[in-house]
Order: sequence, then structure tokens, then C-alpha cells
Amino acid sequence: MGELRVRSVLVTGANRGIGLGFVQHLLALPNPPEWVFAGCRDPKGQRAQVRLGWDAAEVGDSRAAAGVGMCEGLHHGSPGHGVVLGNGLLETCPPNKFLCACFSFPSPQAFLPLLKKAAQGSPGSGMSCSKAAIVNISSNGGSIKEVYLWEGIQAACYRCSKAALNMLTRCQSMGYREHGIFTVALHPGWVQTDLGSEGGAKPPLTVDASVGGMMKVLSKLSEKDSGTFLDWEGNVVAW
Repeated sequence: MGELRVRSVLVTGANRGIGLGFVQHLLALPNPPEWVFAGCRDPKGQRAQVRLGWDAAEVGDSRAAAGVGMCEGLHHGSPGHGVVLGNGLLETCPPNKFLCACFSFPSPQAFLPLLKKAAQGSPGSGMSCSKAAIVNISSNGGSIKEVYLWEGIQAACYRCSKAALNMLTRCQSMGYREHGIFTVALHPGWVQTDLGSEGGAKPPLTVDASVGGMMKVLSKLSEKDSGTFLDWEGNVVAW
């Protein structure tokens, strides 16, 4: 198995949970990135567990421009973690929440010039997560074909947000292919995070196991995998 090798990485939602897990695993690599930018919406909030690198805001915040400026001149590997938004029953999910859930994503457009530089400046042919990549953290809850566990967890807004993120992944894979930028959506499994543990249930996966699995998957992906939807073990998830 090859090792994931990137010069710099932007991880959004990095103050806790899966995002924080990615930061920790990236820094623990035998050859860690030179730069790990850890961003979150509320770095000073009570729910933040750690403050690392750039205190970046998520989508729609003017501070994103400052983040691009800070990263300017660096070669970026894989801007990771997609936004995890609210859930709820279909009949209680207000229209404005649907709109927010479906379209409030971390926008890679602002970082596209840096991703292009990374792709152009990396040796070798083809695309991979070790050159220039966008890794969106999705969920099998966004699968339109399967609609997993509907009877137990409707979570309509959450499902809509992830289905929209999956389409965004497909659009990114086609739109950015000419620039050599790899794109993939990952289902991390049912993980022991604040979101995963809602309702009192204990998920089977630790953050360490989930992120470790996704890191292995990312290290093995090649150009043919761009635009796919995979789980933390590398299995294909139904759109």
C-alpha cells in the first residue's frame, strides 16, 4: 500500500470529531505535510476542542479570502472535510433549513488557483490524492437509491445535504478533471462523534478507526476513482 504524501492540506471542520481526527492522522504520517491548515466556523466556541493553524470560517464568510491569502504560494494536497449540517424529521424541517443544508458547502472555487498549481507542479502523470484533490466527507444517508435506515432515522435535512454534496462531487470531478484535480466523496461510517451519538446510541466506529480507514483508502486511489462515492473501507456506496 502506498503512503499518502502531500505538501499541504486544508481540513475544514477540524476543531473536533472527524475533522480533528484527520488533522491528527495527517500529522502522524511518517512523512507529514509541511502545512496543515485546520479550519472551523467557531474556533473560540465552547464546542471547539482544539485550535490549530488557520482559524478559517466556512462558506459565505469573507474571512475565506484571508485564508486563501495565507495559503498563497503553497502547494495544496487535499482540502478535506465537508460540512456536516442539521437533521430532523421531514415534517419538522423548515424550508430555510433545507436551503441551508443543500447549498452551504465549503467552496473550493476560492482555492482553485492553488489546486491548479499543485496539479501542475506535481511530478508524474494522472490524478491522485497525493497531487491535488478535493475530498468531500459525505454519508450513505445521502444515498437516493438505498435511503438507508429510513424507518429509524428520517433525518431529511441531513440526507438532502449529503445527496447535494454527492452531486457536487460529481460536478467537481468532471469540471476540474482538465486541471488534474482529483475529487472523491467518502462515507466515514457510523462514528462516535457528537452527531453520530445523537439519541443515546453508541456508534460502532471510533474516530481513529474511521479516519485511519479513510486515510488508507485515499492513499490507494488513482485517476479512475475520481468522482466516486466510497466508504471508509474503500467499498462503493450507491448514489
